[in-house]
Amino acid sequence: MPKEPDKLARKRLNAAEKRALAAARVGRFVQQYGRKAHNGHDPNDRSYDRKVEQAVKRMKPSKLDELLWDDEE
Repeated sequence: MPKEPDKLARKRLNAAEKRALAAARVGRFVQQYGRKAHNGHDPNDRSYDRKVEQAVKRMKPSKLDELLWDDEE
């Protein structure tokens, strides 16, 4: 069966792209996780990616620091 011309081939990410993607995910998680609760709302109303939370909890502190400060260099 021939490939459909409308579908693009999936690109594999190189190491720099993977690191940038991980840094973006962690940065977004930290932003969502650390936001203040609104008055009159449930303090546990924050929505964030639970998979990223588990990954962050398992990370070594040096790796997490590297991801958080990745784009500050």
